Amino acid sequence: MVGSVLTTRRRSRPAPMSEQQTNMQDSTLLCAQPGMSAARRVYIELRQRIIDMKMLPGTRIVERDIAAEHGTSRTPVHEAVLRLAEEGLVEVVQRVGTFVARIPLNELEEAMLARTALERAVIERAVARIDDEGLNRLRTILSEQHHCVSEGDMRGFHQTDEAFHETLADIAGVPGVWRMIQQAKTQLDRYRRLTLPMPGRMDLVVGEHEAIVTALQTGDAVAALQAMQNHLDDVLPVVESARSLRPDYFVNNRAERDTPPANW
Repeated sequence: MVGSVLTTRRRSRPAPMSEQQTNMQDSTLLCAQPGMSAARRVYIELRQRIIDMKMLPGTRIVERDIAAEHGTSRTPVHEAVLRLAEEGLVEVVQRVGTFVARIPLNELEEAMLARTALERAVIERAVARIDDEGLNRLRTILSEQHHCVSEGDMRGFHQTDEAFHETLADIAGVPGVWRMIQQAKTQLDRYRRLTLPMPGRMDLVVGEHEAIVTALQTGDAVAALQAMQNHLDDVLPVVESARSLRPDYFVNNRAERDTPPANW
């Protein structure tokens, strides 16, 4: 079904940046944009901190302190927090407080299910449309990823990882599919950030990206699809390792959030 829909699209220039993509950009640049409301500015910065794991699961959110940090009243901060709660990034516990949400394991599986279907459709189209320009774009990103690995730059690595998959969708002529993937993988991104410090993890991801590019270069559709599948299959198997290191960061599902930990 996905493939039949994708075949109707023709190659296009990159689509205008969506709100979801905008949220992934550096928050300091976004906060400098003229005309941005205080509520949106606070929302973007808090969201980025949560996704980057700079605000860890269980961190107490004090609206008064955030308002003071941003030089605004508590009203836009409250609006931003409510929006983050709707996305599942914040937990509001009655008579206890507001906290950065724990990561629901069941949503990781659901996100990977959706992402796998869409990424497979993207790579099938990309292998038929790839050209020298597209290969050069992907190789440039790979070079940046190698640099991030050598520098131990986990945030930069995550950003180049995003750029790699976004570029694949653009080469395939379906940039909108990348935005759909982004919307589905909010919780997955937090988990992925936890896995990057694991020994050899970033090297493994770069190697998988290189296998995808090699298959695209040779025009081997079967190999390209298998390389993408291998890449995606390596995301969730380390979840138990991450959970064993920080069990307090995870819950089985959102319903468990109704019972906060004793230390909250």
